[in-house]
Amino acid sequence: MTRKNIIITGASSGLGREMARQFAQKGRNLAICARRTESLESLKKELLLINPEIQVEVAELDVNDHDEVFAVFKQFKSALGDIDRAILNAGMGKGASLGTGYFHANKQTAETNFVALIAQAEAALEIMREQQHGHLVAISSMSGFRGYRRALTVYAATKAAVTNLCEGMYIDLMNTDIKVSCVHPGFIRSEINEKVKKVPFIVDTETGVKAMVKAIEKEKLNSYVPFWPWAFFRYVFPVLPKGIIRKLS
Repeated sequence: MTRKNIIITGASSGLGREMARQFAQKGRNLAICARRTESLESLKKELLLINPEIQVEVAELDVNDHDEVFAVFKQFKSALGDIDRAILNAGMGKGASLGTGYFHANKQTAETNFVALIAQAEAALEIMREQQHGHLVAISSMSGFRGYRRALTVYAATKAAVTNLCEGMYIDLMNTDIKVSCVHPGFIRSEINEKVKKVPFIVDTETGVKAMVKAIEKEKLNSYVPFWPWAFFRYVFPVLPKGIIRKLS
């Protein structure tokens, strides 16, 4: 089925912004939210230039303000009628090795990538359970399949948690008309990694998001994008020696 009305969190930049563009090209109505309202308003103008026939709703949202998450999602529901798909994309990658004085950054990443995602999932699923249909999508990462060091330690742990959370929600909602998907991007160029120079198998934002959108539309529980090489690495990462993992992080 076509998911006409789509929420995208963290839509002001990076993967979220490009997903909004590509869904606009497909004629979907969009509810976009993030902390940076100026970027959202400029994106709204761009989306309506791409497709003047769609409806675009904008709201300022810090996903760590959990009460506001529920309020904004209800606002979007009121504006669009139904919420056919919610893409939980907001996240961050701050952090450092534990015990090196960066607890605040590690805590912020943990709260944004996991606790705030629970709030978004709760808000979206309340609406979807009431309307008895919908598609919940969470953006995880290929890093969620192993533990890593330094800045990736907490980040990877949150993404592993997101993957397991999605599986739990999927099982809970089996035999209903509410679907759950978890997307695991590999290396896609975006604002979160723009300062990293040498990255293997990295693709540009448009190419990477095209693979993400294609996977989202299939509505499978788990997808690994772009398919090559990440669907293959899904089976390789868990058995790599820890020494190699150390060199990779």
